[in-house]
Amino acid sequence: MKHYEYYIDGEWCNSSEIIEVRNPANDELIATVAESTVEDAQRALETSEKAQHSWGFLPATERAEYLYKIADKLNKEKEHFARLLVAEQGKTLAEAYGEVDDTVRYITYSAEAARRIQGAIFPSDKSGEYLAISKVPYGVTLGLCAYNYPLALIGRKIGPALVTGNTMIIKPHELTPITASEFCRICHEVGLPKGVINMVAGKGLAIASHLVSSPITRLISVTGSIKAGQGIYKAAADNITALSLELGGKAPFIVLEDADVDKAVEAAVISRFANCGQVCICNEMVMVHEKIADEFTEKVLKRVARIKIGDPMTNVDMGPSVSKQGIEKMQAIVNDSKKLGAEVLAGGNRPEGKVFEKGNWFAPTVLTNIESNHPAAEHEIFGPVMPIMKIDSYEQALQMQNQRNDGLSAYLYTKDYRKFMHAIDHLQVGTIFINRGIVGYIQGYHSGHKLSGLGGEDGIHGIEGYLQKRTIYMDYN
Repeated sequence: MKHYEYYIDGEWCNSSEIIEVRNPANDELIATVAESTVEDAQRALETSEKAQHSWGFLPATERAEYLYKIADKLNKEKEHFARLLVAEQGKTLAEAYGEVDDTVRYITYSAEAARRIQGAIFPSDKSGEYLAISKVPYGVTLGLCAYNYPLALIGRKIGPALVTGNTMIIKPHELTPITASEFCRICHEVGLPKGVINMVAGKGLAIASHLVSSPITRLISVTGSIKAGQGIYKAAADNITALSLELGGKAPFIVLEDADVDKAVEAAVISRFANCGQVCICNEMVMVHEKIADEFTEKVLKRVARIKIGDPMTNVDMGPSVSKQGIEKMQAIVNDSKKLGAEVLAGGNRPEGKVFEKGNWFAPTVLTNIESNHPAAEHEIFGPVMPIMKIDSYEQALQMQNQRNDGLSAYLYTKDYRKFMHAIDHLQVGTIFINRGIVGYIQGYHSGHKLSGLGGEDGIHGIEGYLQKRTIYMDYN
């Protein structure tokens, strides 16, 4: 068992308080991480602010060189980080390799953007006058990361933050702080200037609250739940701190009567059970047209039966959930939906077998006879439970989704170009997958509408989110 430290101003820091990190597959204690204090958080803020004064004035191409070095070293240690992710988070080894690759891509894409940070020049209303808009960093930024992608979310945030001249404090989720500490080791080894990256670790709200409410923090990037985002929004209000909130949702997977059923089934299963269902844009509920519902459900059950679950270090399709709380939430949703008439056609509880006696396991689950008032239809599940609801039309599905207060993503399977063009205009979500399963390209944009978020990440628009505009009027007569 290894002990990890947090990282402030280029130094490794220890404390008497620790965070225990347990393997979600068997609940064994695999590491301890030193827990930061509020005083540590304040030091992280002050040293980040000091470092930003010089970091922000480096040419962007010089800042990018550090990012290239981080990405290169991360790629060379791919095996190490992948196994770390499996042990800490519970995703399969294949998924962990993919997460490391994605992190390298996030950081590299940001580094490549160093020569593409653009301002603008506009004609003035007066002769002898110059009108321009420049782009400048915010200053100290804060990256609050969720537990589902402990490494990729760091890369997704620090890449655009650093290349645009900001510094960043990373606060990983208390369930998955190991990867963040190891990532800081790489930053240290490539010689990243002190204070450009700081990392604090802690349980509870004290540290995060201090960082969020500090006037030193000028931008907060959050990946988390709607409830967490609302709390952060309120705490940041007094300082008018800029926010980028990527929050939860209840993505509908809409399958109409003219859809390619086999293609839709495969995408529905992958888009539900990837990373044990712990993906914010996962298929949260299937809405299938009543004319093909029986065929679709039968094929889903056959496909789900092929999902191999077990030790995520081995050749399996699905590992455990990160937390016990997540399992308890799923079980309650399934049980309460059953009481209201839902039928469990697969799974519904902890799988049988000695390997599943310990840890955070939940069998791949399929629910049918779902109605709109069932908990499985109302609440984000964030786990391997697929509710299937029958609909009579595209219009019904559209109305059900748009009356929700959240709007992160949605899936639509149909061959009718009029319907998918209508969906592009009318589905109130940040991302729409049309005849396409779950994906997230680096050059795309990841954002939510309504309660699902504010701002976003990835691509040129994600990088723009870390820059403020400054307008210059200059009379040179």
